[in-house]
Amino acid sequence: MRVRLPREVVAAVVEHARRQAPDECCGLLIGRGSSVVRAVAARNAHRRRRVRYRVDPRDHFAALRAARAEGRRIIGAYHSHVRSSVRPSRTDLAEAQEPGFLYLIVSLASRRGPRIGIYRFTGGGFERVDRVTP
Repeated sequence: MRVRLPREVVAAVVEHARRQAPDECCGLLIGRGSSVVRAVAARNAHRRRRVRYRVDPRDHFAALRAARAEGRRIIGAYHSHVRSSVRPSRTDLAEAQEPGFLYLIVSLASRRGPRIGIYRFTGGGFERVDRVTP
């Protein structure tokens, strides 16, 4: 599977991750099929924001309404790993729910700069997908 992920979406997610560090950031990916059109930043409502995330329900519903008004949908979520790699954690796997949903992870752990990984939840695990940046 390949995912269309525009550079400006990646840049917005990386900037959000940098602003929220040392806490994890989170947000939603809006698009159609396997094409991401934009990222919507959300507040992290988890009480342990440095190591976990939970998209604030108010932000989730606002993004859902806006996506529907545009004829699009929420096709994924993103979050940051401040101290670990772009690989999904055991917590990410335990909390994943919808098969086919995309998970974009930005890692700030490398001294060489942010790293991006994008995965599709299969129902039993994560499958890394290629991203196509136009």
